[in-house]
Amino acid sequence: MKDHFSLAFNNLRRRKLRSWLTMIGIFIGIAAVVALISLGQGLQGYLTETFEQMGANKLIVMPGSGMGIGMIASADKLTDKDLEVIEKTKGVDMAAEIIYGSTLIKFKDEAKANFVIGLPTDESADVFKEIGGFETTEGRDLKEEDKYKIVIGYLVAKDNGFFDKAVQLRDKLIIKNKEFRVVGVMGQIGNPQDDSQVYIPLETAKEIFDKQDEIDAIYVQIKPGYEPADVAEDIKKQLRKARNEKEGEETFSVQTFEQLLETFQSVFAVVQAVLVGIAAISLLVGGVGIMNTMYTAVIERTKEIGTMKAVGARNSDILFIFLFESGLLGLVGGAIGIGIGIGLGKTAEYIASVSLGTDLLKAAFPWYLILGALGFSFLVGCISGVAPAYQASRLKPADALRYE
Repeated sequence: MKDHFSLAFNNLRRRKLRSWLTMIGIFIGIAAVVALISLGQGLQGYLTETFEQMGANKLIVMPGSGMGIGMIASADKLTDKDLEVIEKTKGVDMAAEIIYGSTLIKFKDEAKANFVIGLPTDESADVFKEIGGFETTEGRDLKEEDKYKIVIGYLVAKDNGFFDKAVQLRDKLIIKNKEFRVVGVMGQIGNPQDDSQVYIPLETAKEIFDKQDEIDAIYVQIKPGYEPADVAEDIKKQLRKARNEKEGEETFSVQTFEQLLETFQSVFAVVQAVLVGIAAISLLVGGVGIMNTMYTAVIERTKEIGTMKAVGARNSDILFIFLFESGLLGLVGGAIGIGIGIGLGKTAEYIASVSLGTDLLKAAFPWYLILGALGFSFLVGCISGVAPAYQASRLKPADALRYE
């Protein structure tokens, strides 16, 4: 077996240019697959960690389908009555109502559309802040006596972040023709949307967005000792009763963070599978290239094969030599592709961090990804070389020696 490998390696080394050209399809495909999977793994890990930090003792009630966390418009609405029902549900410790809207925000000579979130000014605001990972790092939080005060996101307080010029404490922003004075700055979250938002008192938000008896989301903290899934079912039951809705026809949704994480993971798995499938097409092209190269090698080395058989080489010896050659082409191409894929993944991570200001895009390279890519590329090479190797092993010594 060692001699077979040595012969295969030497044959490839003698044909350096052809070997490199043959490997192009393999390492391009492997590079794309490794880069895409690594970014997907990193993003999934980031989301899992983020959801764990949010806490397992919280859930979200939203109008409509409520697919995930975000500013999702819905024709269905939650009301103050729904909030009262939720607060009285067994296992609920605290509930925070949230109002949000998109509108123009003016700062000096600039005006840009942005999300404005109305937050409670009592302790229930902590539920929202813990879920989102928000923390005021400069100035102070909103207080009950505040009316036209505002807390800004991290990027709003940066030069060329949201506005061209940084917004500082005590600066004034104009929203819906109302003047708001900046009293606090949120720390960096890593998501450009979150880092660009601004926060005003809940009652003020209801006034300027004309949502007096309307709630966009309710964030719920669960009492110790209660299971989030059980409390979620109780909330659904109580809300269906209060809203006179049948099971399966609800105009609201109640989601635990475990459910949200499962939803995100399912979506990412499908998207990643599609992207990897597209990238794998180049592996197919690379496999065809290896097959073509090996067929050419069989023709060029027909006399050599005849000589080897004449001095005692068996069919299996010839078969293994050509299989090793094709496998090595795949393996070396895979190794180069892995290196390029790691570089692409890290480059994408760096660009996202520097240009977009987000930590969402993280490249992860677990050992099973590296070994799997190497093994797969070797397998592609071997499979591509099966037919040419079999053809070479079946050549008759006399016919091979007479070949011109």
